[in-house]
Amino acid sequence: MTQQGILIVVSGPSGAGKGTICQELLSSNPNLKYSISATTRQPRTGEVNGRNYLFVTKDRFKGMIENDELLEWAEVYGNFYGTPRQYVLEQLNKGYDVVLEIDTQGAMKVKEKSPAGVFIYILPPSLDELADRIHKRGTDSLEVIKNRLQCVNGELAQAHNYHYIVTNDQVPAAVEKIESIIVAEKLRTVRNTVLIDNLYRTGSVGNETNAIK
Repeated sequence: MTQQGILIVVSGPSGAGKGTICQELLSSNPNLKYSISATTRQPRTGEVNGRNYLFVTKDRFKGMIENDELLEWAEVYGNFYGTPRQYVLEQLNKGYDVVLEIDTQGAMKVKEKSPAGVFIYILPPSLDELADRIHKRGTDSLEVIKNRLQCVNGELAQAHNYHYIVTNDQVPAAVEKIESIIVAEKLRTVRNTVLIDNLYRTGSVGNETNAIK
């Protein structure tokens, strides 16, 4: 029997480095799968449809909502974002861990439906550093940047609803902390009752493992 994968939800204010951290996690952990979000916003320079996001029209997005195709969805900065349900469930059932990089609105909706998920909030080392990262990114207009910075305090207030807080002062260190979180989560008793049952029944834990890959 394949052990069910873990749903890992990563959030944080714009500029905290969520995307970079997730890319590094995926490149070094083959058991991790990334769930691409659907969005109605326009692609930024260098973004590819189907790789970075599923870029859809507002009409298509509304259809996805009506057909219950989304695990969660939210309106952020005037655009809609959502997580396609089918891909996530398929990968978890295959034993892969799935990473969702989503905003706090969507994360709380996922938490209601999937309380067994692991919720990680990424903090910047300082608000000045956060603003500097957003400006240096060079992908948003000044109006969009101003809007994002105005929303920071409200987003930070949601951090208390997450299981773990990771400060992204250096990406390698932040990635290492999240990898440690994943290992610890796989060792939790609630995820390994089958090992105990097998030991009672057969005298061995059998082929079931903690699936730390």
